[in-house]
This record gives sequence, C-alpha cells and structure tokens, in this order.
Amino acid sequence: MSQKRLAWVDVTKGFLMILVVIGHYPGELDFPFIKYIYWFHMPAFFLLSGLFFKELAENEHSNKTIKKRFIQLMIPYLFFLFVITAVRYSMELALGNFDLSWYLQDLWKLVIAGRFARGAYGVFWFVTTLFFTYLLFIWMTKYLSRLKQISLLVTFYLVAHLESIFAMHVISGAPDEASQTIPMLWNLDVVLMAIVYFALGYYAKRIWMNITLPCLLGAMVVAISFAVADNVGIIDYHLSMKFLRYDHLLLDLIVPIAFIIMILGIFQRLTKILPLHWLAKIEKHSISIMYLHIFTDIILNDFFQYGLIGFTTLGLIIPIITSIIIQKLIPYGKFFLGDIRAKKPIEI
Repeated sequence: MSQKRLAWVDVTKGFLMILVVIGHYPGELDFPFIKYIYWFHMPAFFLLSGLFFKELAENEHSNKTIKKRFIQLMIPYLFFLFVITAVRYSMELALGNFDLSWYLQDLWKLVIAGRFARGAYGVFWFVTTLFFTYLLFIWMTKYLSRLKQISLLVTFYLVAHLESIFAMHVISGAPDEASQTIPMLWNLDVVLMAIVYFALGYYAKRIWMNITLPCLLGAMVVAISFAVADNVGIIDYHLSMKFLRYDHLLLDLIVPIAFIIMILGIFQRLTKILPLHWLAKIEKHSISIMYLHIFTDIILNDFFQYGLIGFTTLGLIIPIITSIIIQKLIPYGKFFLGDIRAKKPIEI
C-alpha cells in the first residue's frame, strides 16, 4: 500500500474519531447532526477494520493473529477499564460512598459490559464487538468457502434485524432500555451486524482503496438526499449498533455505505493536495481519545460550562495529553495502548 493511501486512511480515522467525540455530546443541538453521525460512523470503523483484514494462509495457525488482535484491542480495554474504575471508586470513597452493594452491582455491570456499561464506559462495547468480529471472520475465511461465507453473513444480517424488531417493537420503549432487556455478554449479539460491515470492507477492498469520481458523486447524492428527507420529515431513520436499533433492512446498508463512500472519496482526494497532519495525529492517539473523552466530560462538567465546541476540544486535547504521558512516563505505556511492537511487561 502506498504512503498516500496510508495517509488518507489515517486522516479518515482521525476525522471519524472527532465524530465519535461529537456523537457523545450530552447537550441539545438545533440541527440533528448527531443523529446523522450515527448513520455511518460506527459502520465505518468496522468496514475500515475489514479493509485491512488479512486472510490466513491454508497452513497458517490462527494463534499469532489472535494474540496480535488481543494486544491491540483487549490490553487497552483492560488497562482503561482498570484506570477509569480506580479513579471513579476513589472519587466515590472520597464522597463517603461505602455501600458495598453499590460497588458489587457496579462491578457486575462492568463484567457484562457492552450496552450495560454506561457513562464513562460508553464506548467499551465497540472493542469487545470488534475483537469477536475478528475472531469470527478469521474462522469463516479459514474454513468456509466464499459462498458459505456470504450465506452465513446474510443469515447474521437477518437475525440481527429480527432481534432489533423484537427489542424495538415487541419490548418497545427507548432503545437503550429495550435493548438492555436482552441479556448479552460484551454486546456479542452486535457482532451479527458488525461482521457484515467488516466483510464489506474486506470483500470490496479494491473499491474502497480507490473511490472513483462517479462513485463519489453518486454516493454524495444518495447521502445528502437521505439527510434532507429525514430533516424535512419524509423519513425518520435511525441506526444505533450499540443498542440494537436497525431501522430498515435495506437502508441499514444503503445509508451507511453511501456516507462511507462519500467520506473516503473526499479524503482520498484531499490528502493529495493537503497534508492534514493534524487529523493523522488525532488518529495516532485515538485509543486514549476513545476511552477518555466521556470520562473527561464527567470530571470537568461540574467545574466548567461549555457547549459542543468546548466538549469536543476538551474531549480531544485532554486524552491526547494523557496518551503522551502514558507513552512517555508510564513503564510499558505503549504496550498498554495496544502497540504490538512495544516491550511487554510479561510474555503473552
């Protein structure tokens, strides 16, 4: 892969990470910008992960690949889970909370995690979902023919929508409450949907790597048309992978893909004329930003008043500074941030 292609990938991921931060803004906005972010930003992360998936050779063992993904994904997960929980519990104890049952109940939610872990842990579901999506796709591509892979993916997609119908319409209520009536460890049921976007990234790699101008223009027309139709009330489309809200069997593919094509196509062209190093630097610290931007707001919102711009700025700057401190001052800091080349405290 050329350096230019690597540049647009890093820049795109940096842009998407900004959208992740914005998407967790707790305030009210005059324009439903956050709703439209959810149409595509999480599918985009799964698709980009699939884009760089490497199928195992026929005689290649999966242990090495699984170990690599565990270090990249689950080590930071466990590290930030411990750090955030330690800080939270220290704050609770300082405020006089000595109720053992409260801590046990809270720990149980963190064990189940996924959509049940809220607040500061709001993004943790994505990591466990992505890790098990990797594991499942490794198995599929190693042992199943392409036809069987596609058949299984279609089945997963349909089952995911059936589960969503049950949660959103049979149980009903707010998506977060309805989805939590379905017990599931680590949001593993979301893998059914995530693996479809992941597979689209892998199977259509040649298309994603070089978005043609007609493809870009067509995607822009589709994406903007759906946003306008939703804004004027012609449609009311939602997508929330975390809370199992899949509104439409066809639109859950058409809408995310149109937006992803538009964004990738734009950044593939922009990086040819503009360096956009600042977005690439955001991607470099994306692990800390992902885990800490909500917690940053939880800590600071009692002391400062800020709107969307302040929320986003603090949600980027504080985690980036923390990421630098972890890498520079904490022993094995790079390893705890998922760097597979970093020195490890123990042999895994």
